[in-house]
Amino acid sequence: MILTITLNPSIDRKYVVDGFERGKIFRPKEVQYTPGGKGLNVTKVIKSFGEPVTATGFLGGRSGSYIKEKLDNMEVCHKFIPIDGETRSCIAILSNDKSQTEILEKGPSISEKEALEFLDLYNNIIKDYEVICASGSLPKGLAADTYKSLINIANEQGKKFILDTSGEALKLGIEASPFLIKPNKEEMENLIGHTITTEDEIIRVANCLLEKGVEIVVVSLGKEGAMVFYDGYAYKIKVPNIKAVNPVGSGDSMIAGFAVSIVRDYDFQRMLKVAAASGTANAMESETGKVDMNNMRKIMDKIEIDRIRI
Repeated sequence: MILTITLNPSIDRKYVVDGFERGKIFRPKEVQYTPGGKGLNVTKVIKSFGEPVTATGFLGGRSGSYIKEKLDNMEVCHKFIPIDGETRSCIAILSNDKSQTEILEKGPSISEKEALEFLDLYNNIIKDYEVICASGSLPKGLAADTYKSLINIANEQGKKFILDTSGEALKLGIEASPFLIKPNKEEMENLIGHTITTEDEIIRVANCLLEKGVEIVVVSLGKEGAMVFYDGYAYKIKVPNIKAVNPVGSGDSMIAGFAVSIVRDYDFQRMLKVAAASGTANAMESETGKVDMNNMRKIMDKIEIDRIRI
């Protein structure tokens, strides 16, 4: 079974507006509200695979109640800690020129009592799960090394921990040797403090991360696919061209593909294809964190993987 952690969830509000620009009044062509936050996107895609999944984290206020109701409707098991604050909203405005404007609320502040309640919950339920996926930013009130602490607990119990975050939370999380991390190029640059301009530099940084005890390093490269580093090899993944509708959530869908593949004990190359195809198929949907399994399987057949000894 898979446990997803979303410490700073949101209601994702998407508005499709032709000719959007600042300082004017618009009436959207389309409005969509969905349970969001990176971890909940992962949750929804895992559910699409038919794998048992439980979502946890913090929820509060009417927004939190809305998210719980939607998860219940999707028959997703959830164990969230209730908080006094109001769960945030994240707004995406999509225009017909393919531009996207995002407004991301910081979210509520977590009290020390609420943080300790979550830690107690995590310690009590982790035994029931094989893979733990923690995704997204940390809300106010939580220490920067929160993910590091969760990874240490998981490692002590022999669980595989997938971490997808950025900044100081990622840097400190790496110190605890998570099983898999998925930085993009910009996040790698933030880790090392300078710009990466060549593939050789990506390889060098990935090797440094592997030496810190990370088992698998996934570097997402957008339309160019991804590079994955594991057991002395670099895998260059080339995905087919698609008609992208909404790329938001593609990285989360990729994480879901990895989690499902680990639980199902797929061989490594099949794991890479499932993960990459999941991320690509998500971009074909208007809804964030959604994968059509038929599209995913068709994309899998067209993915090319080159393996390089490093």
